Amino acid sequence: MHEHRKDELVLTLRGIVRLEAGHGVWIVPPRCAVWIPGRVPHSVTVVGDVEMYCLFVEPDAASGLPRHCCALSISPLLANLLVHATHMPVMYDVDGADGRIATVLLDQLSTAPVEELRFPMPVDARLRRIASAMMANPSDRATIDDWGRRIAVAPRTLTRILQRETGMSFGRWRQQLHILIALQRLDQGASVQAVALDLGYEGASAFVTMFRKALGKPPARYLAERRIGVH
Repeated sequence: MHEHRKDELVLTLRGIVRLEAGHGVWIVPPRCAVWIPGRVPHSVTVVGDVEMYCLFVEPDAASGLPRHCCALSISPLLANLLVHATHMPVMYDVDGADGRIATVLLDQLSTAPVEELRFPMPVDARLRRIASAMMANPSDRATIDDWGRRIAVAPRTLTRILQRETGMSFGRWRQQLHILIALQRLDQGASVQAVALDLGYEGASAFVTMFRKALGKPPARYLAERRIGVH
């Protein structure tokens, strides 16, 4: 875990970036980025063959920039501006061509859509234990009642705390984790069938139905559009 004075944007063009900060885990597929405000402790992990770029921004550089960690959808224009910025001098001429590019970049960044790619991490130690176990073994289909027996806590207590801290039911919470893990594995080349079985689904059809209901598109289309920058 570390932190910066400046805000940070981590752009993924290939591979998967996983960010842990505060009460959340973000697993970000290609053509998306993670925004991390200054002074927020975080850790970043990369998975697979990764191409990524990091942009550091003065906290007061532009209005409209997020003040909390989030995943942003990155347009082809913004992606090109970000890659160009990595080749600019650190002390670029703010009144010259590089300064104009930086201004457009910040304008585009301020209006980038937020993606729902976060897995909420509760504060409660018992729920964090469950979260860690599910991330380690996502095929485990244990219900909240099963978890209650495993850790000797009343399921109603776990449900109440989870709802209070994440705003989600147990089923929706686990589904969100499955979606993020699926995006990671699919981008690495795994088949839909293999991912479905790895996540404990009976087959590809049930998994695709869940994915489409959650994100509005089947997995292949969702990832394909992000690779070519369609949003």
